Amino acid sequence: MNENYKHTEITKNIINAYYNVYNQLGYGFLEKVYERAMMIELPKHGLSCERQKNVKVFYEGVEVGDYFADIMVEGCVIKRKVFSNSYLKNHN
Repeated sequence: MNENYKHTEITKNIINAYYNVYNQLGYGFLEKVYERAMMIELPKHGLSCERQKNVKVFYEGVEVGDYFADIMVEGCVIKRKVFSNSYLKNHN
């Protein structure tokens, strides 16, 4: 991973948490199951996290809508769900 990225260390910890969850659960569950498992695993990696975090979206200084992040990590990284049966089966 490129060490020059803004949140490299946080991202490394998120990826490690992801693999821990996947290695224990495998594939085939609903997205909510993996999301809940990540909410247990992320703090083990020293990361604060919030589920379904509402983020206001602005365009040229004007609020244009809301975005609900699956998981907001450390208040700065949005983790999209990546648990997909086809993805996980191909990377088993």
